[in-house]
Amino acid sequence: LMNAMSVISVAMNLGISKEVICEALKTFKGVEHRLEFVKEINGIKFINDSKATNVNSVWYALRSFNEPIYLILGGKDKGNDYNEIKEEVKKRVKKIYAIGSSSEKVYDFFKTIKPVEIVESLDEAINKGLEEGTSGDVFLLSPACASFDMYKNYEDRGNKFKIAVNSL
Repeated sequence: LMNAMSVISVAMNLGISKEVICEALKTFKGVEHRLEFVKEINGIKFINDSKATNVNSVWYALRSFNEPIYLILGGKDKGNDYNEIKEEVKKRVKKIYAIGSSSEKVYDFFKTIKPVEIVESLDEAINKGLEEGTSGDVFLLSPACASFDMYKNYEDRGNKFKIAVNSL
């Protein structure tokens, strides 16, 4: 929403008509790996936010949903201070799946706040989320970490997430 507001402001300052701006916003599909809708299975929405490699991005991602969230967090830690997302996790997250080399840090920080499970892979997290989730839930990959411990980059991680979800 903040990005859209910025675009609207710039477009209006450039003299672009409201009609053209509205049409552009209606047809814009979003950016790959940034709160990207992948698929809905049994009423559970799967969202790829692999680009969220810091806690600030995850904070915004969590606030983007009113539905209960199953959250995949972790990867190669970048010195994250999870206190920045603690309150949003308390309010919005049902369960955390911790992945990658930071999984113990994620587990240790959140274990008294929400259920946390350390998993070995995105596939394992997705399958568990599908088993545990119910219609109306959101399953969100928004890791707050770099991907280099398990993947080439955030694009590779996001693509692997999409492949796993779309194979269900």
